[in-house]
Amino acid sequence: MPPEELDRTLTALPLRVGTYVPDDLLEDWFAPGTGMNPVSAEALKAAEAYGRRFECEFKYYPERQEGVFWKWVPAL
Repeated sequence: MPPEELDRTLTALPLRVGTYVPDDLLEDWFAPGTGMNPVSAEALKAAEAYGRRFECEFKYYPERQEGVFWKWVPAL
């Protein structure tokens, strides 16, 4: 389970600003025990669902070995 500080961070995150999470923490927080390298599909799916709770998008970048949460820009 992600720390509650991440909940607060994503709640307060301004539009177009990201929060970066390394893949070892993605595994620990979202799918402990599923293994790593590459990050498990379970962890990525859980991270994406978690981000939606805070109106955030989530994308995993394997070449950087990190995931990013960010607030999307509402359609104008």
